[in-house]
Amino acid sequence: MTGKRAAASIAVPIFLLVIAAIVAATAVTFAITFAGPPPRPAPVSLRDAVAALRGMPLPNAAQADLIVATGSAPIARDGERPDPDRDAQLRRMIGGGEVRGYYAEPKLGGSEALRGSFTLGWHDGKRWHVVRSAPDRLFRHWLSVTLGGMAAAMLVMAMIAWWIIRAIARPLRDLAQGARAARPGIAPPPVDGPREVQLLSAELTAMHERLAGHADNRTAMLAAIAHDLGTPLSRIAYWIEQLPDTARLRAVADIEEMRAMLGDVLRFARDDRHAGHITVDLGSVLEALVDDLASAAVPVTIDDGPRVLVRGDPAGLRRLFANLVDNAVRYGHAAHVDWQVAEDAVTVRIDDQGPGFDPALGDRLFEPFVRGDPSRNRATGGTGLGLAIVRSLTEAHGGRVTLRHGEHGGRVEVMLPLV
Repeated sequence: MTGKRAAASIAVPIFLLVIAAIVAATAVTFAITFAGPPPRPAPVSLRDAVAALRGMPLPNAAQADLIVATGSAPIARDGERPDPDRDAQLRRMIGGGEVRGYYAEPKLGGSEALRGSFTLGWHDGKRWHVVRSAPDRLFRHWLSVTLGGMAAAMLVMAMIAWWIIRAIARPLRDLAQGARAARPGIAPPPVDGPREVQLLSAELTAMHERLAGHADNRTAMLAAIAHDLGTPLSRIAYWIEQLPDTARLRAVADIEEMRAMLGDVLRFARDDRHAGHITVDLGSVLEALVDDLASAAVPVTIDDGPRVLVRGDPAGLRRLFANLVDNAVRYGHAAHVDWQVAEDAVTVRIDDQGPGFDPALGDRLFEPFVRGDPSRNRATGGTGLGLAIVRSLTEAHGGRVTLRHGEHGGRVEVMLPLV
């Protein structure tokens, strides 16, 4: 039996990264400790110090650690103290004369080596000869080697960590993009990656399906109610025919308004998500729509634009832009349509000559039964579902719709992806 290999936990690469960092730091420390120079300067042989006081040549290594001067008597530096026993030993090795020495570290057993900071002076009967240990440098070679090794280890570990972090973040980024692109009827695609990411992807898909199921149930209920209300409205319309003319005309107007509202509700509740999407010449759809409306004396114009192909339902696209043109004419007196192509999307603009949109409402105008300024009310024939239908159709085609202020009034922009 064969199957897909189970994904590893996201904790595995993180754990391995931590272990690798610890191993690398330990290896660098071990290498520096056992292969590098000592952290402290080497001790100075007492014989080298005597040779320096006498002005004799020294090996390069010893000469680099000593400062030789003549003239004034030696002066102790911070931390240096006199040691008569060492002075006596130094006097015997020199062969006489006055000796003054100051030492920062005491003598260790029988060793004659001078450790740490020291200042030695010898008067040969004519002048003082002074030898001092070189001051401790802030960055010795050993420290440079240590810092270099640690920096190299950090660089290597940073590169490995960056690669691992990108590998961990990539499926999360894909999951976020899938969730952003999810629409009614279009669930987020499954995402490969660590076990936790796959589990999150599966739960997100399940949640999307549950929400879609709830929405379908509510939509079906709304459509059923709107449909069933048509029958009693027809009976009411029959009975009001017996009313006097004045009352009958008012009642008929109210019934027609209710029928228009029910029609909008049915159109809003219609399930366009499962409509077949084909390659559509969007420019032809727009031009045919404007020609039909202009033939019916609707004040709408259109600018010629480039040929663009989109994936969609021709009837749904026509209804989408028919709603926008109807809104523009109803509330803005006239409509003008044009479109532009940028990169991988086309933007269709519908301009009107009305007062524009209330910025305080923003995207709430796309919610069902939400109206804008006072002119957009039932008296003008609106039911508050026009823009809700527009957004539903736009999202079903993988696009987005935006309300803006144009040059002479309101502007609605519909962005749709190209084929």
